[in-house]
Amino acid sequence: MVRIGKLPIKVPSNVQVEVNENIIQISGPHGKLFRKISDLISVKLSDNIIYVKKNEDTRIANQLYGLSRTLINNMVIGVSQKFERTLQLQGVGYRAQLKDKHLVLNLGYSHPILILIPVGIDIIVEKNVGIIITGFDKEVVGQLAATIRSKRPPEPYKGKGVLYKGEIIKRKVGKSGK
Repeated sequence: MVRIGKLPIKVPSNVQVEVNENIIQISGPHGKLFRKISDLISVKLSDNIIYVKKNEDTRIANQLYGLSRTLINNMVIGVSQKFERTLQLQGVGYRAQLKDKHLVLNLGYSHPILILIPVGIDIIVEKNVGIIITGFDKEVVGQLAATIRSKRPPEPYKGKGVLYKGEIIKRKVGKSGK
């Protein structure tokens, strides 16, 4: 049932790919990424198209087959066009600002929360309540967005917290008073 692994990956003209045994290195206008691929998987480059193949027909090789193809595809997309995650702060007094290499969040606690911005990540704060995270590594962008969201996840009664853009919070009815 492996279908994703069979799809070839088209490499844009502004991206360079190097395959050395089990290490694939992809560089483009936005950055340079490399990843070690399992021995169960082989990667071949021909005519600006990357092919991923299984070396064995085992369960683990099947699992790594689609995963490896997706990771390589994300690397190609990331160095050619960056990934982006948008967060929104909802709540009275919730705001964000940039100071040096830190993102400062005021989320209703008695203290501000400082988050160090990793190398290769750009953060834009819009109107103190919108945070746009961009970067060429999808894993780092997603992890940073999840870390920021975990500082004050949205709650179902008032809808306050840090939300992904477009996220809909199912609201609950509070206690009914007599």
